[in-house]
Amino acid sequence: MAVGLKKPILQVAGYQNSGKTTLMVKLIEEAKRQSWAVASFKHHGHGGTPALPENEKDSTRHLHAGALASGVEGGGVLNIIAAKAEWKVEEILAVYDSLPVDLLLLEGYKQADYPKIVLIRGEEEIRLLSELGNIQAVISWRPLPEEERTYPVFLFSEEEQYIQWFVQYMSCRLQRRENHG
Repeated sequence: MAVGLKKPILQVAGYQNSGKTTLMVKLIEEAKRQSWAVASFKHHGHGGTPALPENEKDSTRHLHAGALASGVEGGGVLNIIAAKAEWKVEEILAVYDSLPVDLLLLEGYKQADYPKIVLIRGEEEIRLLSELGNIQAVISWRPLPEEERTYPVFLFSEEEQYIQWFVQYMSCRLQRRENHG
């Protein structure tokens, strides 16, 4: 668990088109099969701001009028938009940590020091393994050079194995959380 967070977090990091969103979906689906409540968010790494809902919706009109945060709830769905110059990942995680979920999955924010799975698609991306910290597992589209590593390395095609690793990894952290309140 990251310092200050009450829930386990696992990051999925890699370059654009490395399979981050595909992996996130697989992890979320498995978490649901395990009856774990999971929250996720991703870094909008494409420049600019994420698209807002339709401009004429009341909650969006509140933002345009100057509200720093605006939300709408209905049918059990809560949609909140909060705008400020820059959000630190720790601030976002603090908001997510207040949700009634068991674990948090974070897509992107490569340089953040949370436990992470690193995705490697091309040979030039192997350098991430020496640049990033807190690596818990690697999933690669191609076999990696044989080296001694402190984390498991899977091929992207070895879905059953890395999903099994994820279940074991998260089960351990959730159990630890349960034992330490």
